[in-house]
Amino acid sequence: QVQLVESGGGLVQAGGSLRLSCAASGRTFSSYAVGWFRQAPGKEREFVAAISWSGRSTYYAGSVKGRFTISRDNAKNTVYLQMNSLIPEDTAVYYCAAQYLGGTASSENSYHYWGQGTQVTVSS
Repeated sequence: QVQLVESGGGLVQAGGSLRLSCAASGRTFSSYAVGWFRQAPGKEREFVAAISWSGRSTYYAGSVKGRFTISRDNAKNTVYLQMNSLIPEDTAVYYCAAQYLGGTASSENSYHYWGQGTQVTVSS
């Protein structure tokens, strides 16, 4: 069982940066792949980025590639999403999710544990 808590969201101007954190409970967090997803108002939830359980593989949605970076610090049981060059279209609730011994899946169905989300708002 893994419990996830996101933090780091907020209001930022276009062109700015934010770093989201996904803190996990459980001693075996290093065995879990983690994905970030987001849901904008009136839209379906979409994949943003993922990192494999080993940390050796990462995968990004085309809309964020080159602007966002996912990383993990297993000693702190935390996965980060560094978001640079933010645009208003990045406004959404951001969720992290975990799957045991997973890779870099982009499908929500691959993940078994979800956080409650953190709001990111980018003003123009």
